[in-house]
Amino acid sequence: MSKYGKEIFIGTTPVVIAFLIYMGVNIVPIVFMTAILGIFFYMSRARGGMGVGGSSERKSRSRPPVYMTFDDIGGQDRAKRELREALDFLIRADDIQRLGIRPLKGILLTGPPGTGKTLLAKAAAHYTNSVFLAASGSEFVEMYVGVGASRIRDLFKEARSRAAKDNKDSAIVFIDEIDVIGGKRDGGQHREYDQTLNQLLTEMDGIHTAQTPRVLVIAATNRKEMLDSALLRPGRFDRQIEVDLPDKKGRLHILRIHAKNKPLAEDVDLEIVARETFQFSGAQLESVMNEAAIYAMREEAEAISQKHLTLAVDKVMLGEKTDRESTQEERERVALHELGHAIAAEVLRPRSVAQVALSPRGKALGYVRHNPQQDQYLYTKEQIEHQIMIALGGAVAEEMFYGSRSTGSRNDFEQALGMVRTMMDAGLTRLGIVDREMATKERLMEENRAILEELTEATRKLLEERRPVFEQSLELLIREETLSGDEFRKLLQQCDKKSIA
Repeated sequence: MSKYGKEIFIGTTPVVIAFLIYMGVNIVPIVFMTAILGIFFYMSRARGGMGVGGSSERKSRSRPPVYMTFDDIGGQDRAKRELREALDFLIRADDIQRLGIRPLKGILLTGPPGTGKTLLAKAAAHYTNSVFLAASGSEFVEMYVGVGASRIRDLFKEARSRAAKDNKDSAIVFIDEIDVIGGKRDGGQHREYDQTLNQLLTEMDGIHTAQTPRVLVIAATNRKEMLDSALLRPGRFDRQIEVDLPDKKGRLHILRIHAKNKPLAEDVDLEIVARETFQFSGAQLESVMNEAAIYAMREEAEAISQKHLTLAVDKVMLGEKTDRESTQEERERVALHELGHAIAAEVLRPRSVAQVALSPRGKALGYVRHNPQQDQYLYTKEQIEHQIMIALGGAVAEEMFYGSRSTGSRNDFEQALGMVRTMMDAGLTRLGIVDREMATKERLMEENRAILEELTEATRKLLEERRPVFEQSLELLIREETLSGDEFRKLLQQCDKKSIA
Protein backbone atom coordinates (compact mmCIF):
# COMPACT_ATOMS: atom_id res chain seq x y z
CA MET A 1 0.00 0.00 0.00
CA SER A 2 1.32 3.46 -0.89
CA LYS A 3 2.19 6.12 1.65
CA TYR A 4 -1.31 7.71 1.50
CA GLY A 5 -3.24 4.55 0.57
CA LYS A 6 -4.88 4.15 3.99
CA GLU A 7 -6.07 7.79 4.01
CA ILE A 8 -7.47 7.48 0.45
CA PHE A 9 -9.30 4.27 1.35
CA ILE A 10 -10.85 5.79 4.49
CA GLY A 11 -11.93 8.90 2.56
CA THR A 12 -13.49 7.10 -0.43
CA THR A 13 -15.34 4.37 1.49
CA PRO A 14 -18.16 6.63 2.84
CA VAL A 15 -18.59 8.16 -0.65
CA VAL A 16 -18.96 4.72 -2.28
CA ILE A 17 -21.45 3.59 0.42
CA ALA A 18 -23.53 6.76 -0.02
CA PHE A 19 -23.54 6.27 -3.80
CA LEU A 20 -24.71 2.64 -3.49
CA ILE A 21 -27.54 3.64 -1.12
CA TYR A 22 -28.58 6.38 -3.58
CA MET A 23 -28.68 3.78 -6.39
CA GLY A 24 -30.91 1.52 -4.24
CA VAL A 25 -28.35 -1.26 -3.69
CA ASN A 26 -28.70 -3.37 -0.48
CA ILE A 27 -25.31 -2.73 1.18
CA VAL A 28 -25.85 -4.92 4.32
CA PRO A 29 -24.26 -8.09 2.79
CA ILE A 30 -21.39 -5.99 1.42
CA VAL A 31 -20.69 -4.36 4.81
CA PHE A 32 -20.93 -7.75 6.54
CA MET A 33 -18.46 -9.43 4.18
CA THR A 34 -16.10 -6.44 4.34
CA ALA A 35 -16.08 -6.63 8.15
CA ILE A 36 -15.29 -10.37 8.10
CA LEU A 37 -12.48 -9.90 5.57
CA GLY A 38 -11.08 -7.01 7.64
CA ILE A 39 -11.01 -9.09 10.82
CA PHE A 40 -9.40 -12.02 9.00
CA PHE A 41 -6.78 -9.73 7.46
CA TYR A 42 -5.99 -8.15 10.85
CA MET A 43 -5.63 -11.54 12.61
CA SER A 44 -3.40 -12.93 9.86
CA ARG A 45 -1.17 -9.86 10.10
CA ALA A 46 -0.91 -10.21 13.89
CA ARG A 47 -0.21 -13.94 13.66
CA GLY A 48 2.38 -13.42 10.96
CA GLY A 49 4.22 -10.86 13.10
CA MET A 50 4.17 -12.70 16.41
CA GLY A 51 2.97 -16.25 15.90
CA VAL A 52 4.29 -19.45 14.51
CA GLY A 53 7.39 -18.91 12.47
CA GLY A 54 6.55 -15.19 12.27
CA SER A 55 8.97 -12.61 11.04
CA SER A 56 9.77 -11.15 14.46
CA GLU A 57 10.41 -14.62 15.90
CA ARG A 58 12.56 -15.59 12.94
CA LYS A 59 14.51 -12.39 13.29
CA SER A 60 15.29 -13.09 16.95
CA ARG A 61 16.24 -16.71 16.31
CA SER A 62 18.21 -15.97 13.18
CA ARG A 63 20.48 -13.47 14.88
CA PRO A 64 24.04 -14.75 14.47
CA PRO A 65 25.57 -16.05 17.71
CA VAL A 66 28.38 -14.28 19.51
CA TYR A 67 31.73 -15.51 18.22
CA MET A 68 32.90 -18.14 20.69
CA THR A 69 35.32 -21.04 20.74
CA PHE A 70 35.96 -23.81 23.24
CA ASP A 71 39.06 -21.93 24.41
CA ASP A 72 36.82 -19.08 25.55
CA ILE A 73 35.01 -21.39 28.00
CA GLY A 74 36.77 -21.87 31.31
CA GLY A 75 37.00 -25.27 32.97
CA GLN A 76 34.80 -28.13 31.78
CA ASP A 77 37.73 -29.89 30.11
CA ARG A 78 35.96 -33.26 30.25
CA ALA A 79 32.69 -31.88 28.87
CA LYS A 80 34.49 -30.03 26.07
CA ARG A 81 36.44 -33.15 25.15
CA GLU A 82 33.29 -35.30 25.01
CA LEU A 83 31.46 -32.66 22.98
CA ARG A 84 34.32 -32.34 20.47
CA GLU A 85 34.35 -36.11 19.97
CA ALA A 86 30.61 -36.08 19.32
CA LEU A 87 30.86 -33.13 16.93
CA ASP A 88 33.56 -34.86 14.93
CA PHE A 89 30.81 -37.18 13.66
CA LEU A 90 29.18 -34.12 12.08
CA ILE A 91 32.41 -32.87 10.52
CA ARG A 92 33.75 -36.15 9.14
CA ALA A 93 30.77 -36.97 6.95
CA ASP A 94 32.83 -38.97 4.41
CA ASP A 95 34.24 -41.32 7.07
CA ILE A 96 30.76 -41.78 8.51
CA GLN A 97 29.38 -42.80 5.13
CA ARG A 98 32.35 -45.05 4.35
CA LEU A 99 32.09 -46.96 7.64
CA GLY A 100 28.29 -47.03 7.71
CA ILE A 101 28.06 -45.11 10.98
CA ARG A 102 24.68 -43.71 11.91
CA PRO A 103 25.11 -39.96 12.41
CA LEU A 104 24.32 -38.33 15.72
CA LYS A 105 20.91 -36.75 15.93
CA GLY A 106 21.04 -35.11 19.32
CA ILE A 107 23.35 -34.17 22.19
CA LEU A 108 21.92 -33.54 25.66
CA LEU A 109 23.84 -31.26 28.03
CA THR A 110 22.87 -31.74 31.67
CA GLY A 111 24.08 -30.08 34.84
CA PRO A 112 23.41 -27.32 37.39
CA PRO A 113 22.47 -23.80 36.26
CA GLY A 114 25.27 -21.46 35.26
CA THR A 115 27.81 -24.12 34.28
CA GLY A 116 28.10 -23.04 30.62
CA LYS A 117 25.72 -25.30 28.68
CA THR A 118 24.60 -22.50 26.35
CA LEU A 119 28.20 -21.40 25.81
CA LEU A 120 29.16 -24.94 24.83
CA ALA A 121 26.36 -25.01 22.24
CA LYS A 122 27.59 -21.73 20.70
CA ALA A 123 31.16 -23.02 20.61
CA ALA A 124 29.90 -26.21 18.96
CA ALA A 125 28.40 -24.16 16.12
CA HIS A 126 31.73 -22.43 15.53
CA TYR A 127 33.68 -25.70 15.81
CA THR A 128 31.55 -27.36 13.11
CA ASN A 129 31.09 -24.21 10.98
CA SER A 130 27.33 -24.68 11.28
CA VAL A 131 24.33 -22.41 11.22
CA PHE A 132 23.20 -21.84 14.81
CA LEU A 133 19.57 -21.40 15.87
CA ALA A 134 18.58 -21.11 19.52
CA ALA A 135 15.22 -21.37 21.25
CA SER A 136 13.94 -21.89 24.77
CA GLY A 137 11.47 -24.58 25.72
CA SER A 138 9.02 -21.94 26.90
CA GLU A 139 8.75 -20.54 23.33
CA PHE A 140 6.85 -23.64 22.25
CA VAL A 141 4.28 -23.60 25.05
CA GLU A 142 0.97 -21.98 24.15
CA MET A 143 -2.60 -22.26 25.34
CA TYR A 144 -3.67 -23.09 21.78
CA VAL A 145 -3.35 -26.74 20.77
CA GLY A 146 -1.00 -27.29 17.84
CA VAL A 147 0.90 -24.00 18.07
CA GLY A 148 3.94 -25.55 19.79
CA ALA A 149 4.14 -28.39 17.27
CA SER A 150 3.93 -25.90 14.41
CA ARG A 151 6.76 -23.87 15.88
CA ILE A 152 8.92 -27.00 16.13
CA ARG A 153 8.31 -27.69 12.42
CA ASP A 154 9.17 -24.09 11.51
CA LEU A 155 12.35 -24.18 13.60
CA PHE A 156 13.73 -27.23 11.77
CA LYS A 157 12.56 -25.91 8.41
CA GLU A 158 14.31 -22.62 9.06
CA ALA A 159 17.50 -24.43 10.11
CA ARG A 160 17.64 -26.32 6.81
CA SER A 161 16.77 -23.29 4.67
CA ARG A 162 19.32 -21.04 6.39
CA ALA A 163 22.06 -23.66 6.07
CA ALA A 164 21.30 -24.02 2.35
CA LYS A 165 21.21 -20.24 1.89
CA ASP A 166 24.57 -19.78 3.68
CA ASN A 167 26.12 -22.74 1.82
CA LYS A 168 26.67 -24.63 5.08
CA ASP A 169 26.72 -28.41 5.30
CA SER A 170 25.09 -28.50 8.73
CA ALA A 171 22.93 -26.63 11.19
CA ILE A 172 22.75 -26.81 14.98
CA VAL A 173 19.42 -26.28 16.71
CA PHE A 174 19.88 -25.46 20.40
CA ILE A 175 16.86 -25.89 22.72
CA ASP A 176 17.42 -24.57 26.22
CA GLU A 177 15.33 -25.85 29.16
CA ILE A 178 14.04 -28.75 27.09
CA ASP A 179 12.32 -30.23 30.15
CA VAL A 180 9.53 -27.67 29.58
CA ILE A 181 8.36 -29.51 26.45
CA GLY A 182 10.13 -32.85 26.94
CA GLY A 183 8.65 -33.84 30.29
CA LYS A 184 7.38 -37.33 30.96
CA ARG A 185 4.00 -38.09 29.40
CA ASP A 186 1.67 -39.40 32.08
CA GLY A 187 -1.53 -39.67 30.06
CA GLY A 188 -2.96 -36.50 31.58
CA GLN A 189 -4.71 -33.59 29.89
CA HIS A 190 -1.61 -31.70 28.71
CA ARG A 191 -2.36 -32.39 25.05
CA GLU A 192 -0.47 -29.32 23.84
CA TYR A 193 2.71 -30.44 25.62
CA ASP A 194 2.33 -33.95 24.21
CA GLN A 195 1.80 -32.72 20.65
CA THR A 196 4.87 -30.48 20.90
CA LEU A 197 7.00 -33.35 22.19
CA ASN A 198 5.63 -35.72 19.54
CA GLN A 199 6.55 -33.24 16.81
CA LEU A 200 10.08 -32.90 18.20
CA LEU A 201 10.46 -36.69 18.23
CA THR A 202 9.19 -36.85 14.65
CA GLU A 203 11.61 -34.18 13.45
CA MET A 204 14.55 -35.93 15.11
CA ASP A 205 13.54 -39.23 13.55
CA GLY A 206 13.47 -37.49 10.18
CA ILE A 207 17.15 -36.53 10.30
CA HIS A 208 18.77 -39.06 7.96
CA THR A 209 22.36 -39.64 6.92
CA ALA A 210 21.84 -38.65 3.30
CA GLN A 211 19.90 -35.52 4.11
CA THR A 212 21.71 -32.29 3.29
CA PRO A 213 22.16 -30.06 5.12
CA ARG A 214 22.45 -32.17 8.27
CA VAL A 215 20.72 -30.93 11.43
CA LEU A 216 22.04 -31.65 14.93
CA VAL A 217 19.92 -30.93 17.99
CA ILE A 218 21.71 -29.81 21.16
CA ALA A 219 19.49 -29.49 24.22
CA ALA A 220 20.19 -28.36 27.77
CA THR A 221 18.47 -29.06 31.06
CA ASN A 222 19.22 -29.18 34.76
CA ARG A 223 16.38 -31.64 35.40
CA LYS A 224 17.28 -34.68 33.35
CA GLU A 225 15.18 -36.99 35.55
CA MET A 226 12.01 -35.22 34.31
CA LEU A 227 12.60 -35.98 30.62
CA ASP A 228 10.47 -38.49 28.74
CA SER A 229 12.19 -41.82 28.02
CA ALA A 230 11.37 -41.50 24.31
CA LEU A 231 13.73 -38.51 24.10
CA LEU A 232 16.61 -40.29 25.82
CA ARG A 233 16.62 -43.48 23.79
CA PRO A 234 19.45 -44.16 21.30
CA GLY A 235 18.73 -42.63 17.92
CA ARG A 236 17.52 -39.35 19.35
CA PHE A 237 19.80 -37.94 22.02
CA ASP A 238 22.71 -40.27 21.34
CA ARG A 239 25.13 -38.43 23.64
CA GLN A 240 24.42 -37.21 27.15
CA ILE A 241 27.18 -34.99 28.49
CA GLU A 242 27.35 -33.93 32.13
CA VAL A 243 28.38 -30.29 32.53
CA ASP A 244 29.20 -30.22 36.22
CA LEU A 245 30.44 -27.53 38.60
CA PRO A 246 34.12 -26.75 37.90
CA ASP A 247 36.92 -28.01 40.12
CA LYS A 248 39.67 -25.75 41.50
CA LYS A 249 41.67 -25.85 38.26
CA GLY A 250 38.56 -25.04 36.24
CA ARG A 251 37.57 -22.21 38.60
CA LEU A 252 41.01 -20.65 38.25
CA HIS A 253 40.72 -20.86 34.45
CA ILE A 254 37.30 -19.17 34.53
CA LEU A 255 38.53 -16.40 36.85
CA ARG A 256 41.48 -15.69 34.56
CA ILE A 257 39.20 -15.47 31.53
CA HIS A 258 36.94 -12.90 33.23
CA ALA A 259 39.96 -10.99 34.57
CA LYS A 260 41.40 -10.30 31.11
CA ASN A 261 39.56 -7.01 30.67
CA LYS A 262 39.96 -5.89 34.30
CA PRO A 263 42.94 -4.13 35.95
CA LEU A 264 44.23 -6.26 38.85
CA ALA A 265 46.52 -5.02 41.61
CA GLU A 266 49.88 -6.69 42.09
CA ASP A 267 48.78 -8.33 45.35
CA VAL A 268 45.89 -10.21 43.70
CA ASP A 269 46.17 -13.99 43.86
CA LEU A 270 43.37 -15.63 41.91
CA GLU A 271 44.36 -19.06 43.25
CA ILE A 272 43.14 -17.97 46.69
CA VAL A 273 39.82 -16.94 45.17
CA ALA A 274 39.61 -20.28 43.35
CA ARG A 275 40.09 -22.13 46.66
CA GLU A 276 37.49 -19.98 48.43
CA THR A 277 34.82 -20.55 45.79
CA PHE A 278 34.30 -24.30 46.14
CA GLN A 279 31.00 -25.38 44.48
CA PHE A 280 30.69 -22.04 42.60
CA SER A 281 29.38 -22.23 39.05
CA GLY A 282 30.90 -20.40 36.10
CA ALA A 283 28.15 -17.77 36.26
CA GLN A 284 28.87 -17.16 39.95
CA LEU A 285 32.60 -16.80 39.27
CA GLU A 286 31.87 -14.24 36.55
CA SER A 287 29.71 -12.40 39.08
CA VAL A 288 32.59 -12.45 41.61
CA MET A 289 34.91 -10.67 39.17
CA ASN A 290 32.17 -8.22 38.19
CA GLU A 291 31.27 -7.39 41.80
CA ALA A 292 34.95 -6.94 42.68
CA ALA A 293 35.21 -4.37 39.88
CA ILE A 294 32.13 -2.61 41.26
CA TYR A 295 33.69 -2.43 44.74
CA ALA A 296 36.85 -0.95 43.19
CA MET A 297 34.78 1.65 41.33
CA ARG A 298 32.97 2.62 44.54
CA GLU A 299 36.31 3.32 46.22
CA GLU A 300 37.61 5.03 43.06
CA ALA A 301 40.56 2.64 43.05
CA GLU A 302 42.83 2.30 40.05
CA ALA A 303 42.82 -1.51 40.19
CA ILE A 304 40.98 -4.41 41.79
CA SER A 305 42.66 -5.56 45.01
CA GLN A 306 42.44 -8.82 46.96
CA LYS A 307 40.15 -7.07 49.46
CA HIS A 308 37.66 -6.31 46.70
CA LEU A 309 37.66 -9.95 45.60
CA THR A 310 37.09 -11.12 49.18
CA LEU A 311 34.11 -8.78 49.53
CA ALA A 312 32.79 -9.97 46.17
CA VAL A 313 32.93 -13.63 47.24
CA ASP A 314 30.95 -12.77 50.38
CA LYS A 315 28.38 -10.86 48.36
CA VAL A 316 27.83 -13.63 45.81
CA MET A 317 27.67 -16.24 48.57
CA LEU A 318 25.56 -14.36 51.13
CA GLY A 319 24.20 -11.22 49.47
CA GLU A 320 24.83 -7.50 49.81
CA LYS A 321 25.28 -5.82 53.19
CA THR A 322 21.99 -4.47 54.47
CA ASP A 323 21.09 -1.46 56.60
CA ARG A 324 18.90 -3.57 58.85
CA GLU A 325 18.90 -2.16 62.37
CA SER A 326 18.73 -4.68 65.22
CA THR A 327 18.01 -4.26 68.91
CA GLN A 328 20.79 -4.78 71.43
CA GLU A 329 19.28 -8.11 72.48
CA GLU A 330 19.15 -9.32 68.86
CA ARG A 331 22.77 -8.30 68.30
CA GLU A 332 23.87 -10.21 71.40
CA ARG A 333 21.89 -13.28 70.36
CA VAL A 334 23.32 -13.19 66.83
CA ALA A 335 26.84 -12.70 68.21
CA LEU A 336 26.50 -15.72 70.52
CA HIS A 337 24.99 -17.73 67.67
CA GLU A 338 27.92 -17.02 65.34
CA LEU A 339 30.46 -17.60 68.11
CA GLY A 340 28.89 -21.02 68.64
CA HIS A 341 29.49 -21.86 64.97
CA ALA A 342 33.05 -20.49 65.12
CA ILE A 343 34.09 -22.33 68.30
CA ALA A 344 32.72 -25.66 67.04
CA ALA A 345 34.44 -25.16 63.67
CA GLU A 346 37.80 -24.20 65.15
CA VAL A 347 37.84 -27.10 67.62
CA LEU A 348 36.74 -29.74 65.11
CA ARG A 349 38.70 -28.30 62.13
CA PRO A 350 41.65 -26.30 63.51
CA ARG A 351 42.55 -23.04 61.74
CA SER A 352 39.41 -23.17 59.61
CA VAL A 353 37.86 -19.87 60.80
CA ALA A 354 38.85 -16.82 58.76
CA GLN A 355 36.41 -14.27 60.18
CA VAL A 356 33.45 -13.92 62.53
CA ALA A 357 31.17 -11.09 61.38
CA LEU A 358 28.13 -9.44 62.91
CA SER A 359 27.26 -7.32 59.86
CA PRO A 360 24.00 -8.35 58.11
CA ARG A 361 24.31 -9.75 54.58
CA GLY A 362 21.29 -10.79 52.56
CA LYS A 363 18.98 -12.61 54.96
CA ALA A 364 21.80 -13.47 57.38
CA LEU A 365 22.28 -11.21 60.42
CA GLY A 366 25.82 -12.53 60.86
CA TYR A 367 28.14 -15.16 59.44
CA VAL A 368 31.35 -17.11 59.95
CA ARG A 369 33.79 -17.06 57.05
CA HIS A 370 35.96 -20.15 56.71
CA ASN A 371 39.46 -20.44 55.32
CA PRO A 372 39.65 -22.09 51.89
CA GLN A 373 39.67 -25.86 52.04
CA GLN A 374 40.84 -28.38 49.51
CA ASP A 375 38.17 -29.60 47.10
CA GLN A 376 36.63 -32.68 48.65
CA TYR A 377 34.05 -35.03 47.14
CA LEU A 378 34.19 -38.00 49.54
CA TYR A 379 33.38 -37.71 53.24
CA THR A 380 33.70 -40.14 56.13
CA LYS A 381 31.06 -40.56 58.83
CA GLU A 382 33.20 -38.59 61.28
CA GLN A 383 33.63 -35.68 58.85
CA ILE A 384 29.87 -35.45 58.22
CA GLU A 385 29.20 -35.58 61.97
CA HIS A 386 31.63 -32.71 62.47
CA GLN A 387 29.81 -30.67 59.81
CA ILE A 388 26.51 -31.34 61.56
CA MET A 389 27.98 -30.25 64.91
CA ILE A 390 29.26 -27.01 63.36
CA ALA A 391 25.79 -26.36 61.91
CA LEU A 392 24.17 -27.02 65.30
CA GLY A 393 26.68 -24.84 67.19
CA GLY A 394 24.65 -21.65 66.78
CA ALA A 395 21.39 -23.07 68.15
CA VAL A 396 23.17 -24.80 71.04
CA ALA A 397 24.92 -21.54 71.99
CA GLU A 398 21.56 -19.73 72.11
CA GLU A 399 20.16 -22.45 74.39
CA MET A 400 23.18 -22.16 76.70
CA PHE A 401 22.70 -18.43 77.31
CA TYR A 402 18.97 -17.87 76.68
CA GLY A 403 17.42 -21.24 77.39
CA SER A 404 15.70 -21.29 73.98
CA ARG A 405 16.36 -21.08 70.23
CA SER A 406 15.35 -18.53 67.59
CA THR A 407 14.30 -18.58 63.95
CA GLY A 408 17.91 -17.76 63.00
CA SER A 409 18.70 -21.48 63.24
CA ARG A 410 16.31 -22.51 60.45
CA ASN A 411 18.95 -22.71 57.70
CA ASP A 412 21.34 -24.48 60.08
CA PHE A 413 18.76 -27.18 60.75
CA GLU A 414 18.09 -27.59 57.01
CA GLN A 415 21.81 -28.19 56.47
CA ALA A 416 21.95 -30.67 59.35
CA LEU A 417 18.91 -32.59 58.08
CA GLY A 418 20.40 -32.70 54.58
CA MET A 419 23.63 -34.18 55.92
CA VAL A 420 21.72 -36.79 57.96
CA ARG A 421 19.94 -37.84 54.74
CA THR A 422 23.35 -38.13 53.07
CA MET A 423 24.52 -40.43 55.88
CA MET A 424 21.43 -42.61 55.49
CA ASP A 425 21.82 -42.86 51.71
CA ALA A 426 25.48 -43.81 52.14
CA GLY A 427 24.76 -46.47 54.76
CA LEU A 428 26.62 -44.60 57.52
CA THR A 429 23.89 -44.85 60.18
CA ARG A 430 22.69 -47.61 62.49
CA LEU A 431 20.16 -48.54 59.81
CA GLY A 432 23.01 -49.79 57.65
CA ILE A 433 22.52 -50.04 53.89
CA VAL A 434 18.87 -49.21 53.37
CA ASP A 435 16.60 -47.73 50.73
CA ARG A 436 14.90 -44.77 52.38
CA GLU A 437 11.85 -45.23 50.15
CA MET A 438 11.39 -48.79 51.43
CA ALA A 439 11.96 -48.01 55.13
CA THR A 440 9.00 -46.84 57.19
CA LYS A 441 8.69 -43.14 57.87
CA GLU A 442 8.60 -43.77 61.63
CA ARG A 443 11.89 -45.73 61.52
CA LEU A 444 13.61 -43.01 59.52
CA MET A 445 12.35 -40.28 61.84
CA GLU A 446 13.50 -42.26 64.87
CA GLU A 447 17.00 -42.68 63.46
CA ASN A 448 17.10 -39.02 62.37
CA ARG A 449 16.09 -37.89 65.86
CA ALA A 450 18.64 -40.16 67.54
CA ILE A 451 21.52 -38.87 65.38
CA LEU A 452 20.65 -35.19 65.90
CA GLU A 453 20.10 -35.59 69.68
CA GLU A 454 23.42 -37.39 70.05
CA LEU A 455 25.33 -34.77 68.09
CA THR A 456 23.49 -31.91 69.83
CA GLU A 457 24.64 -33.22 73.21
CA ALA A 458 28.20 -33.60 71.91
CA THR A 459 28.08 -30.00 70.62
CA ARG A 460 26.70 -28.74 73.95
CA LYS A 461 29.51 -30.47 75.87
CA LEU A 462 32.13 -29.02 73.50
CA LEU A 463 30.78 -25.47 73.88
CA GLU A 464 30.18 -25.64 77.64
CA GLU A 465 33.85 -26.47 78.13
CA ARG A 466 34.66 -23.20 76.35
CA ARG A 467 32.05 -20.91 77.88
CA PRO A 468 34.71 -18.32 78.83
CA VAL A 469 35.40 -17.81 75.10
CA PHE A 470 31.82 -16.56 74.66
CA GLU A 471 32.14 -14.20 77.61
CA GLN A 472 35.44 -12.71 76.42
CA SER A 473 34.54 -12.52 72.73
CA LEU A 474 30.95 -11.24 72.98
CA GLU A 475 31.66 -7.62 73.93
CA LEU A 476 34.57 -7.37 71.49
CA LEU A 477 32.50 -8.76 68.59
CA ILE A 478 29.58 -6.42 69.28
CA ARG A 479 31.89 -3.42 69.45
CA GLU A 480 34.09 -4.22 66.44
CA GLU A 481 31.42 -6.16 64.44
CA THR A 482 34.16 -8.44 63.06
CA LEU A 483 36.80 -10.71 64.54
CA SER A 484 39.60 -12.01 62.37
CA GLY A 485 40.48 -15.67 62.52
CA ASP A 486 43.79 -14.96 64.26
CA GLU A 487 42.11 -12.78 66.92
CA PHE A 488 39.52 -15.43 67.56
CA ARG A 489 42.14 -18.19 67.86
CA LYS A 490 44.11 -16.15 70.41
CA LEU A 491 41.02 -15.85 72.62
CA LEU A 492 40.33 -19.57 72.22
CA GLN A 493 43.93 -20.50 73.10
CA GLN A 494 43.94 -18.24 76.17
CA CYS A 495 40.80 -19.87 77.50
CA ASP A 496 42.16 -23.35 76.80
CA LYS A 497 45.37 -22.52 78.74
CA LYS A 498 43.37 -21.21 81.71
CA SER A 499 41.20 -24.35 81.77
CA ILE A 500 44.30 -26.58 81.69
CA ALA A 501 45.97 -24.55 84.49
